[in-house]
Amino acid sequence: MSFTLLDMSSENFEFYVNVWHWKAGVEIIRSLDVLSEGSLKQMGYNATGVKVSRDDAHEIGSRIRAEILPKVPAGSRMFADLSITDAPDDMTLHRDHDDQWKNYSVDHEWLTEFSDFCLRSKGFQVF
Repeated sequence: MSFTLLDMSSENFEFYVNVWHWKAGVEIIRSLDVLSEGSLKQMGYNATGVKVSRDDAHEIGSRIRAEILPKVPAGSRMFADLSITDAPDDMTLHRDHDDQWKNYSVDHEWLTEFSDFCLRSKGFQVF
């Protein structure tokens, strides 16, 4: 499953993300306390079209740069539970319920690209 974030400006920038990254991304956004719980829940399902305003998108992008990226240096990853590891993703699919959180993470590069998208956007919708 994948998600497409579509910029709401006339330029129609798009940001594509797989579920493995997006689930961690949504939890990072949740930790910033910018969006309502209802919006965050909708963001967890693709094709909902939930909208993120320009101001909220810019705040998310700015705060990821200021608060999250310094914690996630190049070569490391942040999991959906906000813990950080420098172990590379070995692509193991963790099926045990207690280990499924290990399936969802984002690295420094993804966070940089996502924050850039947020800051360039005029708000976005999640599909």
